[in-house]
Amino acid sequence: MAQFLSKTLAPKLRVVEGGSANPAPPSDDELLEAFARGDSQIAELLYDRLAGSVDSTLIRVLGKRDQDHDDLVQAAFEQILLSLAGGRFARACSLKSWAIAITTNVALNAIRRRRSERRFVDRDHDTQQLHVVSHGMDPERAAHLGALRNELARISPATAQVVLLHEVMGCSLAEVSVLTGLSLAAAQSRLVRGRDELRRRLNLSDSGEPS
Repeated sequence: MAQFLSKTLAPKLRVVEGGSANPAPPSDDELLEAFARGDSQIAELLYDRLAGSVDSTLIRVLGKRDQDHDDLVQAAFEQILLSLAGGRFARACSLKSWAIAITTNVALNAIRRRRSERRFVDRDHDTQQLHVVSHGMDPERAAHLGALRNELARISPATAQVVLLHEVMGCSLAEVSVLTGLSLAAAQSRLVRGRDELRRRLNLSDSGEPS
């Protein structure tokens, strides 16, 4: 497994033969079957399939690409590969959706760790960074998002995951249900509880504005 991880996460150089047609990319099932066989060529294909989803999920959940970004990408891929090796992926969703769910948890754990280390509470700095990556988002809105991320670290991990998947990553309730292993009713109930708790913590009205 360590060798497989190193092949997956190492920088990759490709040799493209001139004049050859690009083959159709393998399906998720084909990738998983090759992974199960221990195919040495599958590491790069898995990385190519999932790298964009991992990268964008970290930025959306954390609000910026920071100095720990590359380490978090590696941590996410380690968790993804370990979950595949352990048979925890039941193929009820796409590999990309599975990667998004795992990366969301990696990012949430990073928020909690930074909060506990008091490296994630510099509101002025965080607001400035959020403003940069949000393409012109006004400072008040950026500050609100920073506060929201901070409060997510205070609620239960299971509830925070559902809120992040639905509200930040844009997953439907049905997708959240599949990704978390919850029933649809349980996912909806957890989402409602999470929203209510965040409103109370942030002192927001039902419209999302400070009360």
